[in-house]
Amino acid sequence: MGLVKVIKNKAYFKRYQVKYRRRREGKTDYFARKRLTVQSKNKYNTPKYRLIVRTSNSTIIAQIAYSTIEGDKIVSEARSSELPRYGIKCGLTNYPAAYAVGLLIARRVNKKLGLDETYQGVEKADGEEFFVEREGERGAFYCVLDTGLARTSSGARIFGVLKGAVDGGLDIPHSSKRFPGFDDESGEYDAGTHRSRIFGEHISGYMQSLLEEDEESYKRQFSQYIKEGIMPDMLESVYSKAHAAIRADPSPAAKKVKKDGYKPKSFKKQRKARVAQKKAAFLALQ
Repeated sequence: MGLVKVIKNKAYFKRYQVKYRRRREGKTDYFARKRLTVQSKNKYNTPKYRLIVRTSNSTIIAQIAYSTIEGDKIVSEARSSELPRYGIKCGLTNYPAAYAVGLLIARRVNKKLGLDETYQGVEKADGEEFFVEREGERGAFYCVLDTGLARTSSGARIFGVLKGAVDGGLDIPHSSKRFPGFDDESGEYDAGTHRSRIFGEHISGYMQSLLEEDEESYKRQFSQYIKEGIMPDMLESVYSKAHAAIRADPSPAAKKVKKDGYKPKSFKKQRKARVAQKKAAFLALQ
């Protein structure tokens, strides 16, 4: 038998360094996070803001955050679960909803910082390329896109949030190569295709074709749209009204105070008196 080299010996395990918990759990890409959060030393303690976008099966979340040694601090947040306030009651995880969430977070953070009047962005979504230009003494709010572990494939909903935030007046470095409507072969960008995605024309087209071909499938798949009385030809007006409503009032809804029935802890004397009272009541019944 030949020589077998023992690699994982005692010396190996003595020097083994456990990776960060969130790396072990597969939640954080620290290679990317370091480049998104580390600030140049000549900028001292200036925060490096990130537009964090995360998607799930039921919601789309967008946050403006910056990192500190104690942890990330959230400046503002928007969720697709807030969209029913603005008239979008169905399809809270599709591309039009992603654009609306991006627009909402942009208008919300601009209003918080007093930049909402200076940087209006694109008032009517048209899908065209748009980059914020400096106006007056204060520049536009600058941040970078943080996609996390999501695949950055062309036409992904993450880039819908990005487009909504840019149209809302945020300064985010980007290109149109990942937007719907960009042709890799010709290298040209078709803004009309992107506009149709923003207003859900691909959804309305599918709804119409399904309604004509299989009504039962249509009723099953689009039951919430039917419940809200939304027909295929109404989607564009729904989304355009929602964009206007977001611009009119991007502020978050007031938090509801939950009454959980909490009782303050009683003192020892009070507990003893209560026990004595129960004893006396029990003995009186004997």
